[in-house]
Amino acid sequence: MTKVYVGLGSNLGNRKENIIRAIDRIDTCEEFSVKERSGFYDTAPFGGPPQPDYVNCVIGLETEVGPQALLKEFKKIEVELGRKPGLRWGPRMVDLDILLYGDKIVKEHNLKIPHERMYERVFVLEPLCEISPDIKHPVSGISLSELLDKLKQEQHENL
Repeated sequence: MTKVYVGLGSNLGNRKENIIRAIDRIDTCEEFSVKERSGFYDTAPFGGPPQPDYVNCVIGLETEVGPQALLKEFKKIEVELGRKPGLRWGPRMVDLDILLYGDKIVKEHNLKIPHERMYERVFVLEPLCEISPDIKHPVSGISLSELLDKLKQEQHENL
């Protein structure tokens, strides 16, 4: 079994309920076993058009499903839960992002693991650190809690 961390976000409708429904739906798949979940984090939109704030969280799950099959299943779940095609970084009912897949590094046209911008996003690192602060980024070797501290320091310095 491989430990996988998934970022979830929603900024349309009942945001928390959308995330809970997504987690419940993921947990009903025989191939996945949700093991942990962070709390909810209210987050201002990052890039994209003007839109409502997000609610974000991170789950840790175990699976034997490969990264591409996992991505395919997550895209299917997003559509089932009301996600419509739209602008990049635009509003959405639910967004599921594979953040880490064990210590695997994937560089494919439709999938980058570790998530290529996770180290830039407090709304990813904060909930991830809530459930697994000592995990090391597979590329940099730096712990996620150190990455979060560095990012917060950089943001503070830019104020």
